[in-house]
Amino acid sequence: MWFVYILECRNKAFYTGMTNDLERRFKEHSRKSSRYTSYNPPVKIMHTEPCVSRSEALKREAEIKRWKRGKKLALIRGDLD
Repeated sequence: MWFVYILECRNKAFYTGMTNDLERRFKEHSRKSSRYTSYNPPVKIMHTEPCVSRSEALKREAEIKRWKRGKKLALIRGDLD
């Protein structure tokens, strides 16, 4: 199973990604293995969505990354229409 996730970073920005192992990936972000999160470490996982395939996760990640912050907040709150 694959997951799309949204992290809140120390600078309050959101980082969206995908993985098949959430715990491992969060640790990798925390250890500065990702360019963006090496400068803005993650504070917590704000949202996760299961996806049945890597392809589906890639598409959903790309979709969410195009959204503005307000729409991402609505998704996190479960308030998305």
